[in-house]
Amino acid sequence: MTRVQRLSAGAIGSAVAALLLGVLVGALGTVLHRSIPPWGVAICLTLAFAAAVTVRAWTGYVALAGYAVGLLVTVQLLTQRGPGGDTLAPDQQAVGWVWVLGSIAVTIIAALLPHALFDDRPRAPRTPPVDHELVDPPS
Repeated sequence: MTRVQRLSAGAIGSAVAALLLGVLVGALGTVLHRSIPPWGVAICLTLAFAAAVTVRAWTGYVALAGYAVGLLVTVQLLTQRGPGGDTLAPDQQAVGWVWVLGSIAVTIIAALLPHALFDDRPRAPRTPPVDHELVDPPS
């Protein structure tokens, strides 16, 4: 059974905080993804994935949607050509495409992770199987 989160002031506040985190991660990733080829983009995608998983574990899908909007809008805005024709993610470099498409992919992967990974309820202890046979084995 799927639990639906109610839209309360706390849920909306969490979504706004997650949106701001998405803006921060999107800005950092767009600026730094070309810094140390090829490790810069790997570090930035790891940051984006870790933030998405953290947001989902924090409050669920509502906040993850806010994070995704903040991240994707920021990445799209910062990868546009500036007034002088410069860009932070040039079309001719594969690393720019890896960052733009990878940031979308890691957010989708975080959304598709199994719910059991984010369940806080303790699991019941495992008990060894009980042998109910009371008859002595044949000798």
